[in-house]
Amino acid sequence: VQLQASGGGLVQAGGSLRLSCTASGRTFSGYTLAWFRQATGKEREFVAALKSTNSNAFYADSVKGRFTISRDNAQGTLYLQMNSLQPEDTAVYYCTASRTIIHSNLRVPSAYAYWGQGTLVTVSS
Repeated sequence: VQLQASGGGLVQAGGSLRLSCTASGRTFSGYTLAWFRQATGKEREFVAALKSTNSNAFYADSVKGRFTISRDNAQGTLYLQMNSLQPEDTAVYYCTASRTIIHSNLRVPSAYAYWGQGTLVTVSS
């Protein structure tokens, strides 16, 4: 599965961006999907995930209430709506997918099989 993330850019604090992630040649049906981010000099960290089984959404505490993850299985597109962006949200954002992932591994990068190339989000103060 080849994933392509897009939608990053430069935004002022308090602004919004919507990231998209598409899968080449297939839909996302049956995949658990997630967004991770990695700031310069830091480890890759979990942002949000959607389970394949029931589409329940899970969020990092740092983005809860500001970010919304959603999916369009028919279009093969994953979204991350980011509102009230803050400078600490600056990072490269990665979309990822996996067919088989247990709940306790939702926030673990190594548990995911497929990764996009990342899109840079820069939030200025």
